[in-house]
Amino acid sequence: MKYSIANVRNIGISAHIDSGKTTLTERILFYTKRIHAIHDVKGKDGIGATMDSMELEKERGITIASAATYCQWNDHQINIIDTPGHVDFTIEVERSLRVLDGAVLVLCAVGGVQSQSITVDQQMKRYNVPCIAFINKCDRSGANPFRVVGQLREKLGHNPVSMQIPIGLEADFEGVVDLISMQALYFDGPNGEDIRIEAVPEALLAEAVKYREKMIDAASMFCDELMEAALENAVTEKLLLSALRKGVLSRRITPVFMGSAYKNKGVQPLLDAVTRLLPCPSEVSNEALDMENDENRTILSGNPEDPLVALAFKLEDGTYGQLTYVRVYQGELAKGQSVINVRTGNKVKIGRLVRMHASQMEDIESIPAGYIGALFGIDCASGDTFTSPGIHLTMTSMYVPKPVISLAIAPKDHKAEINMSKALNRFSKEDPTFKVHASEETGETIISGMGELHLDVYVERMRREYKAEVTTGQPRVAYRETITRKAEFDYTHRKQTGGAGQYGRIGGYIEPVIDEDFVFENKVTGGAIPTQYIPACEKGFRNCLAKGPKLKFPITGIKVVINDGASHSVDSSDMAFQAAARGAFLEALAKAGPVILEPIMKVVVETPTEFQGAVMGTLNQRRGIILGTQDEGPMCTIEAQSPLAEMFGYATVLRSSTQGKAQFTMEFQTYKQVPQSIAEELVKKASEKRVA
Repeated sequence: MKYSIANVRNIGISAHIDSGKTTLTERILFYTKRIHAIHDVKGKDGIGATMDSMELEKERGITIASAATYCQWNDHQINIIDTPGHVDFTIEVERSLRVLDGAVLVLCAVGGVQSQSITVDQQMKRYNVPCIAFINKCDRSGANPFRVVGQLREKLGHNPVSMQIPIGLEADFEGVVDLISMQALYFDGPNGEDIRIEAVPEALLAEAVKYREKMIDAASMFCDELMEAALENAVTEKLLLSALRKGVLSRRITPVFMGSAYKNKGVQPLLDAVTRLLPCPSEVSNEALDMENDENRTILSGNPEDPLVALAFKLEDGTYGQLTYVRVYQGELAKGQSVINVRTGNKVKIGRLVRMHASQMEDIESIPAGYIGALFGIDCASGDTFTSPGIHLTMTSMYVPKPVISLAIAPKDHKAEINMSKALNRFSKEDPTFKVHASEETGETIISGMGELHLDVYVERMRREYKAEVTTGQPRVAYRETITRKAEFDYTHRKQTGGAGQYGRIGGYIEPVIDEDFVFENKVTGGAIPTQYIPACEKGFRNCLAKGPKLKFPITGIKVVINDGASHSVDSSDMAFQAAARGAFLEALAKAGPVILEPIMKVVVETPTEFQGAVMGTLNQRRGIILGTQDEGPMCTIEAQSPLAEMFGYATVLRSSTQGKAQFTMEFQTYKQVPQSIAEELVKKASEKRVA
């Protein structure tokens, strides 16, 4: 790794499903000579794209796990992470953006800003990642890149600046006009590797000048020198790029590039833009928490000579043991070095270090600050920080969404049981959104995740990678219970056995609270309950939240206030007050109007306009509420809210009612009260289960 840090770029490629992320990465690898032949995601040769190395990815034509690679372009080293588009695998995008310095947001010239584009953009905002946009598929029927530029501004709140304009569109898409150099670029040769530079076509000259002026206007906000040069008509390429770069690094400008990755057009100028406009590791401010100094934020230097700080952001169980992807923020990670895992406090010795190229790897001696690499044979969890001995810094953790769907799984025989437990152990370690637990009531193994596809993929991987034949039960929805009104309690817990007994009285009330799971407030005055027993009261109330009395689902949205009580000098204890809190809670809950809540999903369906009515019908049948529709050329986007319980198997219904032409995305939005008739049905089912 002989590169200077200024010539390193760590980028992610993120987008909505089917926008062409993996296809674009394949072209980038080809033009940077990392691969010598192009294979398509659903190509006829059956090989599949380089970055989709998993068998399942090749079969389904989707990206499931993010894959890392690196390449060289004009003396720059670019580390790339190709991320999935499906919301079910959102954690892959989340953890990738956590460690990257810049991103390429890929948008479809026909679909524009779609539902998952919005989610990805929110993740970039969360980690303050500067990005450039690439409008792909300009060769497709209905392509309109300027409409997409407008959507970037309206829907995502970006300040988009067109860096290119297309030469022709749809079937006539030939190349792009570069507005910085004011030249027309055509991509010749069998794979678009020969760039032919010509003068801007006469018919496009006026439009090119107009867009160039807009670009200079936007860039001059970041550079007074450029503003003066624009007035004197003496704008240089270097000055313009320097001003644009300032805007990009502060996330106040999003440069927009255009092309068609599948048709090999417009990829090389995008690579130039990555090296010219996105930040190098030393230009990004990274913070760690100082564990010795009340978790105060400390800015990391990014200097390879300083003590080590590195973050393990992704785990993978490979053929040779656990592979841990790390990003080094400060110092240098070297072979044979001893480092401390801050979470466990354990000292570990670094054995093998590698650089990843999809599923292939190359051994290296060290990973300096600013680079991404991988370690072998280190036992750790996703999100762990490694430091030099004596350094007590930890990186902030990443945001992990809560699972919304559960499925009961059972092995077919004893051999499958052993393999299933190995698989579940590995998957839950690798993926923080995939949870496994045993049901206390039925003893079944329950797996939970972000959606049907998410769990489907894991069940399929168990069968293939671990030869574990499993059967799956009906998906279970993560219902919740809450209360609708205020209710008072005054409960005395008395238990007399030989010797000291148990005594504790608690008085107060419970009431509903919004946006919080549980709030506890102590308003006891005059020492009615001695201070040392207050934590025991809180613990008693908290322990009741795990299972509601109605359906044994977790209770949420409750505020408990205690304002009275009594204790006994001999018989009172922590245990007595915990028991009193339990009794008080159950007494009040029955009077507080308990109700069942269900997860409501935000559903976005993209369908050809002729099927709009049929799709709305399928959503209405599923207790869906249509929030709005938007016609965009031949396609129509329908936004709706629908309960998760009604959305199982919706993919099949949608396909059959639209001849397989529509697709939908679904993500958790909120919890809402279940209608009375359905609540009664749930209670009935639960009581039948108990009897059985």
